[in-house]
Amino acid sequence: MNLYPSLTDRLKTQHESIPMLIANADLERHPAPGKWSIKDNIAHLARYQPIFINRVHEILKHDGISFERYNADLDPEFPAWQTREVDALLKQIAIDRQTIITLMNSLTTEQLNRTGIHPKFGKLTMVEWVEFFLLHEAHHLFTIFQLAKS
Repeated sequence: MNLYPSLTDRLKTQHESIPMLIANADLERHPAPGKWSIKDNIAHLARYQPIFINRVHEILKHDGISFERYNADLDPEFPAWQTREVDALLKQIAIDRQTIITLMNSLTTEQLNRTGIHPKFGKLTMVEWVEFFLLHEAHHLFTIFQLAKS
């Protein structure tokens, strides 16, 4: 299975909605104790991209590899991402997204059919991992939208 047009389009542009979503919003406000702010959600999206890139490389090296669920609250590097400025996070998202796009566009059909095992969703092809990545991102974009409008 190859990357299909809507997947490619979302991969290229979905993250570009963030500046519009956060315009005039309080980026630091936590909706409840222990709940992430808009900035925390953006930091999570920025941090998860290198995790995703590493997972793609691991799948390319070891077809059928299993992954643990990524949990930012257990990631010792995540707090440092939360301290970064939003503009720096958005720039990093754009840089890493280009890396993901270039990497995915360089893969052969055989490589795109390689699999990694997600703890909840089971065996996913590389294409399905990209879909999962984008749906996960979309979930956080919706959360950012809700926080910005509440």
